[in-house]
Amino acid sequence: MNVELRAAAARCADREDAGLWRWFCLMYEDRRLRWCPSARGWLVTVDHRHLATENDFDAAIRRAREVFESDGQCVKA
Repeated sequence: MNVELRAAAARCADREDAGLWRWFCLMYEDRRLRWCPSARGWLVTVDHRHLATENDFDAAIRRAREVFESDGQCVKA
């Protein structure tokens, strides 16, 4: 049972990651997404609006997507 539960969790995480990186690619291709490292961490903007600052690039992209989608500007991938 434990193995099945872990496998199901892994599949769910894979779907979430795939959706995140599809969103990333769409936004990047449309030149809407930008990021840069700073002394405070990774800064991520969408449509010239700062959405996230995190120490980890992956976390910054995830947070930016959360904020972007919660603002009703949802571009589902």
